[in-house]
Amino acid sequence: MPKSKRARVVHTSVVQKKASKEKSASLYAAVQSAVDSHAHIFVFSVENMRNTYLKDVRQEFSSDSRLFFGKTKVMAKALGAGPEDEHAPGLHKLSGYLKGNVGLLCTNRAPREVLEYFEGYVEVDFARAGIAATRTVTVPAGVVYSRAGEVPAEDDVALPHSLEVTVRKWGMPTRLDKGKVVLDQEYTICQEGKEMNSHQTALLKLFGIAMAEFKVDIKAYWSAATQEVTEVDSQADAGAMEEG
Repeated sequence: MPKSKRARVVHTSVVQKKASKEKSASLYAAVQSAVDSHAHIFVFSVENMRNTYLKDVRQEFSSDSRLFFGKTKVMAKALGAGPEDEHAPGLHKLSGYLKGNVGLLCTNRAPREVLEYFEGYVEVDFARAGIAATRTVTVPAGVVYSRAGEVPAEDDVALPHSLEVTVRKWGMPTRLDKGKVVLDQEYTICQEGKEMNSHQTALLKLFGIAMAEFKVDIKAYWSAATQEVTEVDSQADAGAMEEG
């Protein structure tokens, strides 16, 4: 009996699962290929993730390195869980660092050069909800200015009256007085060390106050020449590292 030519219904979940497996297999193979062609493999962690800045890092290392920021379990499996299945001698020790918001950098550049680059790479951006404030920000009583008192009044401009409804919606007890946005008493937007919500971060952005630092910290690296993993306690260790 001939097979039916009617179109078969393929559930979206099945397609997504297949695509996910293919993507994982591709990442697995790419990591192992990069290990074979580079002298050093670094595990790095990212604080205050921003795709724009990560692209800048990729661009910096695009000519002679490979950077992976994917599923940590897949990358760890590609390196090896133990001596019996590691892709290269000593490499399984590096897989233990692949936890959390981390990635891999495969490069032929000397460890000192890589560590010094990341030690000096910091980008400041506006904070997102869920992170802790790095300092306390308090808006003085009286007329509200566009920089919320961060600069002298004579160097600032009053907040446009059209934004009064917006800042009040975000929690500031403001009112309009003769076309000016005013506070009857000082208002603290955030307190140092305390987690911020979306209204607090929206106010900080409106007033041009950036609190989030995008930076990359190296946790450890493996070198093909020594087949050893070197743990990096802090970026201050960069100057003390030997050329690998």
